[in-house]
This record gives sequence, structure tokens and C-alpha cells, in this order.
Amino acid sequence: MMAEMNYKNILVPVDGSKEAESALKQAIDITKRNHAKLHILHVIDTRAFQNVADFKTAMVEEVADTAKKTMETYLQQAKDAGVEDVEYSIEYGSPKNIIGHQAVEKYDIDLIIMGATGLNTIERFLIGSVTEYVTRSANVDTLIVRAN
Repeated sequence: MMAEMNYKNILVPVDGSKEAESALKQAIDITKRNHAKLHILHVIDTRAFQNVADFKTAMVEEVADTAKKTMETYLQQAKDAGVEDVEYSIEYGSPKNIIGHQAVEKYDIDLIIMGATGLNTIERFLIGSVTEYVTRSANVDTLIVRAN
């Protein structure tokens, strides 16, 4: 029989999708069971902006502003559910790299809980999903949550 894992630092990347919200709910439960610390992460994919010819800082600020409001809501949701040790951060860059590597090291993460991606087969083939990448390359346990 396997020994029960006891996680201390749990990372849940969120993007506002239904899948991410399901992952957050699971993360809240698992965090409470493990008396762990929950870190909610949102990555603003800067590559999405490089295609905008007249790239405006105001646009990035607007995106960051919206993200901050969403993260405050998620933070409160975790606190209301009884998670005592919870924080969030908004990072800029490649979601794959930040979730799979940088955030894991920065916050000493031992479990990543992610929503299953909403990409269709073609998109997955062309760009590869963040979830798949993280599952393959992160050196910590990863739990994939299906939207219910």
C-alpha cells in the first residue's frame, strides 16, 4: 500500500475558465486536508501581445487589472472555504515555463492542480496545451481536474 502523500505547497494556475475554477475547488479541498499553503497563479501570456502592431501599455494594464479582480475573488473564495494560508500572484511570460518550472521553484511547490484544457485536437497538435506540457515536464506531482 502506498504511503499517503502530504503536500505542503500547492499551486493552482487559473485562467478564468470553467476548468480552472473546478481545479481551484479541488485545490481548496486538498489544501485544507493537507493543512498546506495554497498559491493561486495567473500567467499573462506576453506572447499574445507581440502580434498587436500598435501595442499599448494601457491594454496590458487593463488585462492585469481584470486578472487582479478575478484573483481577489478566488483568494476570498479560498479564505471563505477555510484555507488559512493562501496567496496569489500574477506573472508575465510563457505559461508553460512559469507554471512548469519557475513557479514550482519560486514557491517550493510539491503539487500542481490544473484544469484539463479546453483545446480541440487541432489546436493541441499545433500548439500543445499548457496542461500537457506541465504534466510532462514539471518535476512535482500534477493533478488534472475535469470540469464538472
